[in-house]
Amino acid sequence: MPGPVESADVIVVGAGPAGSAAAVHLAGAGLDVLLLEKAVFPREKVCGDGLTPRAVRELAGLGLDTRPEAGWRHNLGLRIWAGRPYPYLMPWPVLADFPAYGLVRRRADFDALLADRAVQAGARLVQPVTVTAPVLNRAGRVVGVQTKAGTQYHAPVTLACDGNSARLAIAAGRDRRLDRPLGVAVRAYYASPRADDLWLESWLELWDGPPGRSHLLPGYGWSFPLGDGCCNVGLGLTDSSTGFGRVDYRDLLRRWLDTTPPEWGFREANRQGRIGSAALPMGFNRRPLYRDGLLLAGDAAGLVNPFNGEGVSYALESGRYAAEQIVQARSRGLGCGAAERALQAYPVRLGRAWGGYFRLGAVFGHIIGHPRVMRLATRYGLPVPAVRQLVHRLLANLSDQSPRDVYDVVVNTLSRLTPSA
Repeated sequence: MPGPVESADVIVVGAGPAGSAAAVHLAGAGLDVLLLEKAVFPREKVCGDGLTPRAVRELAGLGLDTRPEAGWRHNLGLRIWAGRPYPYLMPWPVLADFPAYGLVRRRADFDALLADRAVQAGARLVQPVTVTAPVLNRAGRVVGVQTKAGTQYHAPVTLACDGNSARLAIAAGRDRRLDRPLGVAVRAYYASPRADDLWLESWLELWDGPPGRSHLLPGYGWSFPLGDGCCNVGLGLTDSSTGFGRVDYRDLLRRWLDTTPPEWGFREANRQGRIGSAALPMGFNRRPLYRDGLLLAGDAAGLVNPFNGEGVSYALESGRYAAEQIVQARSRGLGCGAAERALQAYPVRLGRAWGGYFRLGAVFGHIIGHPRVMRLATRYGLPVPAVRQLVHRLLANLSDQSPRDVYDVVVNTLSRLTPSA
């Protein structure tokens, strides 16, 4: 016997950054949105907890109050450790299209705030609910989802935002593309006197002993001060790294942190909670992004930036893009050819926005996957101020669409001329 059925204009599976952002925009446009989340908020996610100015811009568009008084930790930019005993300071650039500050907030709080914002906008949040498969009509079009509890949710359009597991996409036959980069992130929280620092920190060289006199480890590291007595500290690796998939990532994290100054507090005795790890699906690694009533967004679509492992901003943006195309389709009359063309424009729009940039990032991923090559690049490239500024803008994907300086021109030109991912 089939279970109960609920209907809506749009079903959004997953209330992370992509799903909640989409739900805010959709509900704000007057659509009836069912937002389905498998966990119960607040819930933890493995993440660096750091947000670049790209993400800050999207949060402003969602109407979130990101002032320090509202519990957000602001930061000034990046402190980069690479190739010398003292770091490079790289402030966030002053641009027209993006704010000149970043944010830090634990994902347990962050995601709950986004889901609450979606509810405030009018979305109907259902939690916990585990989606197991799409519901198809006779023509093979997705017209809803089936849950583990037996309930079916029906809608003319479904948006899969269920993270790197991508269960709904896989159930709908959207397999991962093996020619796209894949990464892994490992992180833990440490009580540290550096928790009130105003800079995000990144290490482009990881050593298991004294720098220059020990073994280079694969990947890159970070420390993001949370302002609550703790730092989020972790490392990321790509599948171009030696031993990817066979490395004990937790041991790798400990070996690297044992080389940091003891007074920083990045030691097992100061660890708060577990060491967590998660996959980083990069560069449009799941296709098609739209077909037969089902759109993919965020990590479910493989939209992590191959340059720096950043996923939240692209999740927020893709959720907005998906919502805008769905609103366009509904205004034309869902089910007609004109509405279908609006939905089919979604992957085209993402390709134009990030296709070339993500392809460049895949090349960069191969570089950081080989520690000695990365060491040469940091030793001879980063000391040059112009190169350092260009790398900073390129890695964070921060440039004005109407170029205001040479860095905007270079980043935009490289992204435009590179074949799309």
